[in-house]
Amino acid sequence: QVQLVESGGGLVQAGGSLRLSCAASGSRFGITHMGWYRQFPGKQRELVGRISSGGFTNYQDSVKGRFAISRDSAKNTMYLQMNSLKPEDTAVYYCAALNGNNVLSWGQGTQVTVSS
Repeated sequence: QVQLVESGGGLVQAGGSLRLSCAASGSRFGITHMGWYRQFPGKQRELVGRISSGGFTNYQDSVKGRFAISRDSAKNTMYLQMNSLKPEDTAVYYCAALNGNNVLSWGQGTQVTVSS
């Protein structure tokens, strides 16, 4: 099973940027996509966006044009570049390894706080 470790969260002012990283290690058997999710207090985790093994990306509407997922295969690392951050982006962000829509493994999560 793949192990995922996120980093890069923190506190930023509205309009600012953050880049999250997700380092992967272990077996990648069955992984078709890597994704970023976020969880608001008292809510279920929601998919922010994902990247396929072929490099195709898709995003939820609320982050399109502001967030971008990329990866560095040599470093086994996926990134989430977040620009034009808004207070409503405040959440715990998780990376995930996916087989289709099924989550195979979660990272530990990293807090992102956007102040107004």
